[in-house]
Amino acid sequence: MSLPPKAAQPTLYFIGVTTTQSSIMKLFPLWARELGLKDAAIKGIDIEIHADPQIYRDCIQFIKDDPLSLGALVTTHKIDLYNAGKDLFEYLDPYAAMFDEISSISKNEGRLEGYAKDPISSGLSLEAFIPDNFWNDYNGEIFIMGAGGSALAISSHLTDKKHGDNVPSKIIISNRSEPRLLSAEKLLGQIDTSVEFEYHLCPDPADNDAILKRLKPYSLVINATGLGKDRPGSPLTDTCEFPQNGVVWELNYRGELDFMHQALKQKDMKKLHVEDGWIYFIHGWTQVIAEVFHTGIKGEIFDRLEKTTMDLRTAKN
Repeated sequence: MSLPPKAAQPTLYFIGVTTTQSSIMKLFPLWARELGLKDAAIKGIDIEIHADPQIYRDCIQFIKDDPLSLGALVTTHKIDLYNAGKDLFEYLDPYAAMFDEISSISKNEGRLEGYAKDPISSGLSLEAFIPDNFWNDYNGEIFIMGAGGSALAISSHLTDKKHGDNVPSKIIISNRSEPRLLSAEKLLGQIDTSVEFEYHLCPDPADNDAILKRLKPYSLVINATGLGKDRPGSPLTDTCEFPQNGVVWELNYRGELDFMHQALKQKDMKKLHVEDGWIYFIHGWTQVIAEVFHTGIKGEIFDRLEKTTMDLRTAKN
């Protein structure tokens, strides 16, 4: 990784793995125009997965020291960046401190601030396609493949006290590597909830298949691994069996999306509702942009940005 030159205009960074392939590079100028963010720019910073901690520290320090570098959205590296550089921030929001991750870097009156926005953006996304009172009505479970920041955020939202009894009967989390799984178990163990959690080490897709097969009808199945976007493949095999009347959420919005296509093949037979990652993408980015540029993005303004996004999506297809 090489750091970009000092910013010559108000700049938002995208810290990821393959940032040039992201639709945000085409969308941000359109969104900025809608939001009245004159001269604002976006630049990508590509970092290898699980990079040396010093790389993350250098990236944070660059943003902190450069006046026109206003902040960043962090994807894939949220946990590693937090662990490497949390001491460089003057403020960390409660979600960042609880889940040991940073998805949003911003500045406020000279302070460098770190936020974990995923519990908010994942909640807004789920509310867009999960019917009201869904868990009370059907008593379904949730199976999240991947134990990173998205899994923590989704679990946090779905077990929030504000939902009352309308919570899933069980949340099952699997991961290919044990350290990340143990970390998720430790962090989610802090939540005061009656929802039962299960954690499974699943180094092979067939291991996930076995869990998937025993899920209750009306369960929610989520690909939070990143497979199908930055890395090829799916956390499931092609012989997997989704739950009857299940909801399937592919968190990725670009790439081969193998997991989503596996679900679509069973959509009619299993009566599945299949969602891709576009609504999550929109909520995730607008939450960070609002923080970095200190602007409100709600109601009619959000609707305009969503329409711009969907128009671009249609044009690409």
